[in-house]
Amino acid sequence: MTSSVPHGADRAEKPETPRVRRATAADGEAVTAVFLASRTATMPYLPRLHSDEQTRAWIEAVVLPDTTVWVAELGDPAEIVGFASLDGTVLDHLYLRPDVRRRGIGTALLETVREASPKKLSLHVFQRNTEARAFYERHGFTVGELNDGSRNEENEPDVTYHWTAG
Repeated sequence: MTSSVPHGADRAEKPETPRVRRATAADGEAVTAVFLASRTATMPYLPRLHSDEQTRAWIEAVVLPDTTVWVAELGDPAEIVGFASLDGTVLDHLYLRPDVRRRGIGTALLETVREASPKKLSLHVFQRNTEARAFYERHGFTVGELNDGSRNEENEPDVTYHWTAG
């Protein structure tokens, strides 16, 4: 009897390992696309305060030049599917394209950030972003201060998380 299943198809495919590299100014459009897609999919409760063009201008004029940014790529040719932004010891941003979540990409970006800030990190997460909160807690972050939303432009309650090595 012959099988109609191709050789090896019955084995689970191993997910592709993301390649993480420092972002360049040329990555602005792709980083913006990841940022917008992620926020739309995972935080639909947030108000839309800026147009796509304003968001891209902010990423190109503020995020990319003023923080250390890494991008995660998959595929050949390489496609940016996530990014992380570090300002000193503050993880300002870690976003993934919605279709690549739960594949180790966020962890790879977080590990890269920890290499750059090996002693401590802090970050802010919206309190309602329970999936992100669970992610950071799985990676050893602990809850710090709760805020009523007065420190962010969305006026959405957030929480500060802290991580300290060892």
